[in-house]
Amino acid sequence: MLGKCVMWTVTFGCAVLFFAIGIYARKRQTPMGFWAGTELKASQLTDVEQYNRENALLWQRYSLWYFAAGLAEFWSTAAAAVLLALGGTVGIALLIVSYNRIFKKYTVQ
Repeated sequence: MLGKCVMWTVTFGCAVLFFAIGIYARKRQTPMGFWAGTELKASQLTDVEQYNRENALLWQRYSLWYFAAGLAEFWSTAAAAVLLALGGTVGIALLIVSYNRIFKKYTVQ
């Protein structure tokens, strides 16, 4: 039972964190960066509000991997582990590809 509590804490904690990043991105007036240490200026984007909205949805969708893993833990630890592994590999790859599409869509040409 202790293992399940740890798994729920980790998965739901990650899910809440990623969902909160999405909320933060949506409320920002300045562009929300994706890569650590990069500075994104409003003059680089055509529509900062829409860019932030799509960036927020990106993070909130990513949080679903972790919510699903936490819920799966109620039935099967193996299923939860598979979802965590997929979220940490395939999910991150999808996150990066999706962000690059968003960035390209709103970058000033």
